[in-house]
Amino acid sequence: MTLTPTSAPAPADGDRSDLPSLDSIVEAAAWTAKLGPLTDADVARMDRSGATVDAYLAEGKPVYGLTQGFGPLVTYSATSELEQGSSLISHLGTAQGRPLDPDTSRLVFWLRLNSMRKGFSAVSTDFWQRLADLWNAGFTPVIPRDGTVSASGDLQPLAHVALACAGQGEAWVRDAQGQWAQRPAVEALAELGAEPLVWPVREALAFVNGTGVGLAVALRNQRSAVLLVRAVAALTTRLTALLGGNAEHYDEGVGQARNQLGQLTVARWIRRDLPADHRRDERRPLQEPYSLRCAPQVLGAVLDQLTVAGEFLLREANGCTDNPLTYEDRVLHAGNFHAMPVGFASEQTGLAMHMAAYLAERQLGLVVNPTTNGDLPIMLTPRAGRGCGLAGVQISATSFISRIRQLVTPASLTTLPTNGWNQDHVPMALNGANGVTEALELGWLAVGSLALAAAQLAVMTGTEADATGVWAELARISPALEADRPMAAEVRAAAELFQDHARALLTAGD
Repeated sequence: MTLTPTSAPAPADGDRSDLPSLDSIVEAAAWTAKLGPLTDADVARMDRSGATVDAYLAEGKPVYGLTQGFGPLVTYSATSELEQGSSLISHLGTAQGRPLDPDTSRLVFWLRLNSMRKGFSAVSTDFWQRLADLWNAGFTPVIPRDGTVSASGDLQPLAHVALACAGQGEAWVRDAQGQWAQRPAVEALAELGAEPLVWPVREALAFVNGTGVGLAVALRNQRSAVLLVRAVAALTTRLTALLGGNAEHYDEGVGQARNQLGQLTVARWIRRDLPADHRRDERRPLQEPYSLRCAPQVLGAVLDQLTVAGEFLLREANGCTDNPLTYEDRVLHAGNFHAMPVGFASEQTGLAMHMAAYLAERQLGLVVNPTTNGDLPIMLTPRAGRGCGLAGVQISATSFISRIRQLVTPASLTTLPTNGWNQDHVPMALNGANGVTEALELGWLAVGSLALAAAQLAVMTGTEADATGVWAELARISPALEADRPMAAEVRAAAELFQDHARALLTAGD
């Protein structure tokens, strides 16, 4: 897939009808996808950009990274293009920590290629094609995720991508069964019949000066968080049906009165999945506890915030974050690589997602408490006293929420100046996005924990035998608790089940 809008500025109101969807971007970077060749328009824009820089150099005008050094060394002159390119990616090869997963790594690489073809970066079309050929052949660098402040872009992680392309560091390789393993990058290149690249300074600077790592992580987090909202909505429906809760809470009129789009959407999801003959059990309260009654308000607000965050990420994915850049035959020195837009979008994803996961944990609390579950046994154990039921599951879910709150604390609050006097305001965007990734892993475990409660609630209400579809599969994953058993694997399996279920629902135009 090729996503190449023109280099014309966006309208003042920010409306861009040419933007792809976030899902299409993820699909464009999939293992089986191919990046299309440069179009004539791409070549024209890129050649014009390169010619603009050449004209500046011919006139003796200073150009950052070409005639001058990097960062605080900008006051020093530099003249060797290849030496500067090698120096740039080498001195930034300081990222540490566990690597990003291969799918995210491929998206990172794809985002940089998509940015470089837009005609702002003065990169060579021949060099761009060599990079694209590597990506199309499946070359996937290993990217350590820690060690960038995301100010001049995600310099260190992106440098490790560039180093891998130069035959240094490691790359992911995929076997016939689809399993990934790490190999020395020079070996992975050799297996593809490719020579290690030598990075000219223009291309090296354009590649590492980008927000692509934090952007890729934040983009994938946003998609996962949307799925999580849909999963919790589905489980809210199931609990309401099993408990005989009041469906008025989800009536369209409630949302119409408030006029919040996310609330209307979530209430429609819950309403549509309820049995057609659903009626409130007269033993249930007219107004359920907030964790059920206010599910559309909470999940709807989360969905709205995720939608806004997605719009910011989408614009970033379709933009250019290099420095310097060219525009209308001028070389402009500026700060598009500062990742504050990505940082804020990522932080909002984490804060919003936390509320959906917390709602799931509170619904779990409702279901295991006799005061709110209709006088069923505490912890939904059929062997009260001898058995403990879901006690361990709930305690772990509570821990997950506590840890999520630590992980989604805004990373922008931890900003520190660095790089001498140069990077005196930094966003820490990738640090924040990495935290949200970990928080989402725990959020899905909270969903899996709630799913187990739904499975045991069906047992307690004598309806598990009537289950179909995803609920029958859930019953298979977590059968009746005739005796206590370790349930960690069941939580994980249920989380995966509902991630797939939510994806299927949304893919079907839910």
